[in-house]
Amino acid sequence: KTSEEIRLERPPTYKKIIIGLWCALIAGILGFAALMTAASYGKIPSFDSLENPKNNFASVVFTADGSALGAGYYRENRVPVAYEEISPNVVNALIATEDVRYTEHSGIDFKALLRVLFKTVAGRDQSSGGGSTITQQLAKLLFTAQTAKNLGERGIQKLREWITAIKLERTYTKEEIMTMYLNEFEFINGAFGIKGAAETYFGAQQDSLNIQQAAMIVGMLKNPSLYNPKRFPELSTERRNIVLSQMRRNQFLTTVQADSLKDIPLVLEFKKADHNEGIATYFREYLRAYMRGWIKEHPKQDGSSYNLYRDGLRIYTTIDSRMQRYAEKAVVKHLRTDLQKEFIKNLNRRAKKNMPFANDMSQDQIDLVMNRAIKVSE
Repeated sequence: KTSEEIRLERPPTYKKIIIGLWCALIAGILGFAALMTAASYGKIPSFDSLENPKNNFASVVFTADGSALGAGYYRENRVPVAYEEISPNVVNALIATEDVRYTEHSGIDFKALLRVLFKTVAGRDQSSGGGSTITQQLAKLLFTAQTAKNLGERGIQKLREWITAIKLERTYTKEEIMTMYLNEFEFINGAFGIKGAAETYFGAQQDSLNIQQAAMIVGMLKNPSLYNPKRFPELSTERRNIVLSQMRRNQFLTTVQADSLKDIPLVLEFKKADHNEGIATYFREYLRAYMRGWIKEHPKQDGSSYNLYRDGLRIYTTIDSRMQRYAEKAVVKHLRTDLQKEFIKNLNRRAKKNMPFANDMSQDQIDLVMNRAIKVSE
């Protein structure tokens, strides 16, 4: 048949369908562009705020021999680390689980978005994964103060996060973006950033985390409260094993490695960060008062004042941590032997019935004091 005969045989609606599809496509593109323009109006972070994101970092006190003295001064116990100071196991687990094409996209992974559209939304397959990239998650952490509950408002927020993610990719390297994300995330239980998470849950440094430890910490990124290893060890272990499966699926681990690591039980060395922990607590309190005066006399270049609890100051002192430990051990030994004996002798001389409590305290009051003391102590 000739082309003219084929054209005449086509249904009269064929041309309308083609035109309709083209119109829908063009309308979709224009609508998306309009939404992006509307979303970017007024509330997208400037390049200046992108280059200088606001983070709360703990001020750290160092001894003359280079040791960190306690947990420092902080509102959030967040100590930033460089990319080179993060275990490769953490990097591999993060990419395998959250953003396998991290090095290929420029902030938005359109392949992942299509997968979400067709598998998660249309196919209702919740195991197919999400579409947010690491860069988008960083944008949300830094610049979305509170996630909107309303679907329409959340959609606008999401578009703004996309735009911010693209700006972040233009401003920073991939390594810098990943480092900022890991330093920014709150892993609950007082663990801010990857360094805090490693110390709180495993008593380790972030550069020495093994594969299963890294997998557990990365697993918490999905929902730190739900996968809190302290409260819900079984859920945390299940999530850790999913991360290990993703590492195997994306060829960061062999099948044998992943299966053997899944069999290892979750072992924590949990300890919440506490600024009262460690040596030289009286010295640190004296130093806190000293730093208030120093801050008044040493403003920033722009004239504003440093914040001891948020600006991540590095404070170097003359105290020697080794000598301090020797001194504190000597004090403890002296208190336990000589002074304790004198204390007991004094009690016997005074012969108070409720020692060390006052005579007029009832047993109920004593029990109340003791129970409170038990609850706040380790």
